Amino acid sequence: MNNYLQLLRDIRAHGSHKADRTGTGTLSLFGYQLRFDLQAGFPLVTTKKLHLKSIVMELLWFLRGDTNVRWLRQHGVSIWDEWADEHGDLGPMYGQQWRSWSLPDGNSIDQLQLLVQGLRERPHSRRHLVTAWNPAVLPDEALSPQANVAAGRMALAPCHVVYQFHVADGKLSCQLYQRSADVFLGVPFNIASYALLTHMVAQVVGLQVGDYVHTLGDAHIYSNHLQQVDTQLQRQPYPLPELHLNTAVQSLFDFVPEDITVENYQSHPPLRGQVAI
Repeated sequence: MNNYLQLLRDIRAHGSHKADRTGTGTLSLFGYQLRFDLQAGFPLVTTKKLHLKSIVMELLWFLRGDTNVRWLRQHGVSIWDEWADEHGDLGPMYGQQWRSWSLPDGNSIDQLQLLVQGLRERPHSRRHLVTAWNPAVLPDEALSPQANVAAGRMALAPCHVVYQFHVADGKLSCQLYQRSADVFLGVPFNIASYALLTHMVAQVVGLQVGDYVHTLGDAHIYSNHLQQVDTQLQRQPYPLPELHLNTAVQSLFDFVPEDITVENYQSHPPLRGQVAI
């Protein structure tokens, strides 16, 4: 994960001071790319301990098409609670856009079903994309997350906006575009989540994994995370852990937590940081 640590260093050294929606303030760089060879290990940050359960459960929650935090809470995950309304609803966010993109005629599109079908039938197509950026239901920045949900909008505009799969030499690679990237708190989760998704999709379409490419728009460190970042940059990374999936699972939508294990994850202690709402 040296490239991730270099991103932290580059923002720390060259980032511009910017105001932001949350009022916290950031150091920001625009336009950055990280690349990970998924056959060289699972890209889980080791210079601080990540809560792997939250990463796995969130991805499975997205794949369910769920947009209510109830299921996450039942599995001991609270990472979306701050944005949910009193009923646990988040509005038409990632899960709904991935699995049930609404059409004007009342029907919907399951982007993930089409993705898997396309990879099996036309692996060399350049159209293997899934998007969460739906302008019709983006939140009003002047309103609270809960007020946006009440108005039928997303509680929070998607940060990881669109991802594309690519097949070459029997390997599946994935590139994510993330418009807004909280590099200390959010990006380590996002890297692991989309790397995991790539492994899962590769398994169900009969391919090996290739690269995971993470492209960042506004890559920022919040001003209240600078001390934690400095601590993290003093730590030496450990070797990457190994991801193992239950090879009996042949549908992307049949994975359960027990089908996903990470072995030999050695890390430094956690570093806490307040989430900017």
